Amino acid sequence: MSPIIYVLTTNGLLFLLSIIFWKFPSKKINNIYGYRTHKTMLNQNIWDFANTVFNKNLIIYAGISLIAGMFFVNFTNAELTWQPMVLVLLSVLVSIIKTERALSDNFTDEGKKKKKK
Repeated sequence: MSPIIYVLTTNGLLFLLSIIFWKFPSKKINNIYGYRTHKTMLNQNIWDFANTVFNKNLIIYAGISLIAGMFFVNFTNAELTWQPMVLVLLSVLVSIIKTERALSDNFTDEGKKKKKK
């Protein structure tokens, strides 16, 4: 497989999915589509907040992942094997971690909005 096609089918697909999530976010709490955890499904405010934060983070880090993958293709002589998949994994993990941190900073475990100090 061509290295460019490999990067486009891994990192490019993640970037495309992040654009779809950003353009068509989940409106209501459901079990199929959106950023779904126990905490995000407690109420609609948390659901909206979590999906907004996750979608924003995912589009940023998926874009960085795609650019980095294309950089590997164009500027390194090494054969690409696992590098694009690691970039995809890191993009998703960073997006999840940042979303969970934002949730814990803004909401209690019971789903109530924290008061600003």
